[in-house]
Parts: sequence; structure tokens; C-alpha cells
Amino acid sequence: MKTKKGFKMRTLLGEHIIVAEGKEQVNFNKMISLNETAAYLWEAVDKRDSFTVEDLRDLLLAEYEVEEDIAAKDAKAIAERWKEIGIAED
Repeated sequence: MKTKKGFKMRTLLGEHIIVAEGKEQVNFNKMISLNETAAYLWEAVDKRDSFTVEDLRDLLLAEYEVEEDIAAKDAKAIAERWKEIGIAED
């Protein structure tokens, strides 16, 4: 999986948002707000050539005091959500 080209995270008035940049995303007409955890994950994987759900899980385990099964469940959910809204792809 990888983040889609043309999307950048910005911080606006303390809120983390994903915005479309460039002509590739000319039809993207929404702004996506990220909580602190999602912003941390996005920032960690945005420049990678690819990442896996397991990578997201490992990032959660390294940064937060969370049980592995909860981190795995949350990592899967965020990866699926990012693909669903069109900011990440396989």
C-alpha cells in the first residue's frame, strides 16, 4: 500500500488535514481531518514507497502504550479507511 500522489497533510489552526495538491486531484472536493494518531501514521508513511498494515501496527506499538491486538485492529481500520476515501492505494 502507499499514499496516493497529490495528497499532503497540513496543519491548520491546530487541526491536521489532508488536502489535494496538483492537477492529478482536480476532482477531489473534500478535506479530510485526521486525529493526532492518524496524523502520526500519515506522516510516518507518506514518503515511503510502500507500507503494510503491519507497518502501521508497529508504528502504533512504538509510539503508544497499546496492546498488540488493539494496534493491529486499529491499523487495519485506518488502512481500509484511507483506501475507501481515496488517499491511499494498494
